[in-house]
Amino acid sequence: MKTFDKPAIIAALDLDLALRRIEEGFIAYSAGKVQVPPVQAFSFARANGDCCIKSAYLEGSDTFTVKLSTGFYDNPALGLASNDGLMLVLSACTGAPLALLADGGWLTAMRTALAGRIVAQLLAPGRVEAIGILGTGTQARLQLEQLMPVTGCRQVVVWGRSTAGLLGYRAFAEALGFAVRTVAEPKAVAEACNLIVCATPSREALLRHAWLQPGTHITAVGADAPGKQELEPALVASAQRIIVDSRVQCSQYGEVAHALKAGLIAQGQLSEIGAVLAGHAPGREHEGQLTLADLTGVAVQDAQIARCAFEALQG
Repeated sequence: MKTFDKPAIIAALDLDLALRRIEEGFIAYSAGKVQVPPVQAFSFARANGDCCIKSAYLEGSDTFTVKLSTGFYDNPALGLASNDGLMLVLSACTGAPLALLADGGWLTAMRTALAGRIVAQLLAPGRVEAIGILGTGTQARLQLEQLMPVTGCRQVVVWGRSTAGLLGYRAFAEALGFAVRTVAEPKAVAEACNLIVCATPSREALLRHAWLQPGTHITAVGADAPGKQELEPALVASAQRIIVDSRVQCSQYGEVAHALKAGLIAQGQLSEIGAVLAGHAPGREHEGQLTLADLTGVAVQDAQIARCAFEALQG
């Protein structure tokens, strides 16, 4: 078994190819051609942390992947990254471990950002007035980068919990060519932006329906484990199009789970990304629609990006 470190993985990975592979993975998942065992999840309340273990095998692939991802949200105060992790690529022919991708959680973060790009291509309004970002961490940064090929808008409004985080995000976004406005409340993001990405580990609603502009699209990536929430259930219920990465997962602990539990929406209102990509369900239908993408992270994304990285590293 070979071990590859984060710099080698970043240097080798073709992001455009990874995007296509992830799209293929979403389509296969929605078609029932992917084995995805139940997620193992740990919660460490004392340390404000969590861990998940996900695995997947796409029918016909020579490999399958097991991924471990951690998020310990007080780590920055200790001089450590909030997220960490690794991926193990194994042979689907012999069961032999082929590669340990010691990516430090980067592949997980990148496959989530690429999913954000995919749903923005499907659901973002034709004219983006300003991009709103809730959060200032790694995912908030990667999501903004991946929106650049989708829209020519270079206005960003960002909210975060710390002054240092906002200052750091301003410097990052300005270096990408964005005009940046930092705000003290999530409400200001909603009032100014019609494409919003929520990328925090919040356990209470940050955005409310009453604050939104007509025709806004929201990509919510933070509610990836039980107890997490960034949107009020009434906001979810008000969306005319609700796209999820997995009906099963999102119904258990995504943003839609809160609205389902409250009886505000029904399962029939949920369309999977794979179904939209395959043409079996619509994306945005008109500019006045409020659209929502709920991304909890599906293991097929890990399998596809890991296979893409492994093949590139093999040369």
